[in-house]
Amino acid sequence: MLTLLNLLKDGRFHSGQDLGAALGISRSAVWKQLQHLEAELGLSIHKVRGRGYQLSAPLMLLDPLKMAGMKAVWPITVLDTTDSTNAEALRAIGLGQEAPFLVLAERQTSGRGRRGRKWVSPFAENLYFSLVLRIDGGMRQLEGLSLVVGLAVLQTLRKLGVTGAGLKWPNDVLVGNKKIAGILLELVGDPADVCHVVLGIGVNVNMQVAEEVDQQWTSMRLETGKSCDRNILVAELGEQLLAYIQRQQIDGFSVLQAEWEENHLWQERSVSLIAGVSQIDGVVLGIDNQGALRLKVNGVEKVFSGGELSLRLRDDS
Repeated sequence: MLTLLNLLKDGRFHSGQDLGAALGISRSAVWKQLQHLEAELGLSIHKVRGRGYQLSAPLMLLDPLKMAGMKAVWPITVLDTTDSTNAEALRAIGLGQEAPFLVLAERQTSGRGRRGRKWVSPFAENLYFSLVLRIDGGMRQLEGLSLVVGLAVLQTLRKLGVTGAGLKWPNDVLVGNKKIAGILLELVGDPADVCHVVLGIGVNVNMQVAEEVDQQWTSMRLETGKSCDRNILVAELGEQLLAYIQRQQIDGFSVLQAEWEENHLWQERSVSLIAGVSQIDGVVLGIDNQGALRLKVNGVEKVFSGGELSLRLRDDS
């Protein structure tokens, strides 16, 4: 099926006879594979008598060779389909694969966001990215790590033209009130000694329609008016991650605290912090030097760390 998709990805018409000859199968077998592509991957294929078959839009597939300019040289696995790149990365850790390494996918069937939310993951439209790092030296190396990743994602988006992007504590990147990227970190091992952390990043890249998404969202294409080559996005994100993570590991999160606050869209806004069935109302003061949220609650400053906490703007903000 992938061979057929590679023949069609240029967005031009290809006759059933030519496709069959290239694949060594009959025209009827080509037709069956095309139906499978439409059903399994949600692709739209135009069929015109006398001209052949054409994807409704060209596809730019992920290709590690096109990411070769990345300063961070990590082994890269690109999957056609997986349940979740984070889940795939965790399985690889369990099988003993040596970190660092990067898992990418064209599609996720069970993409995950924070707090168990579904991450909508159409084929070849967005970025589903999981970087595995080995962490030595205990908890200090993990301080504010999700916020550090957020800064790397933010700077990547801005470099590629999404100038209005900003951060929302703890793990989201927004344009206005619309989500464009999310981050999910998962930890295995002993955080007091040696462990592995999976940096899961989802970016809405070329998606233009998504009825399944249950919150306001946008994409790089919607914001810039042009499609983005995801290979260029991976290379740029890799360079930003390498730079920010190295800085955090050498100097600690506190050196990035001010930069993060400068880019927090909800700074000094009235918010509600949701923790299970509990709700705490306050005003965002910023973050502390470990990345925890500082809120002014009834005139008193209180500090809250991540985990299962979720932040919402108050109606009166």
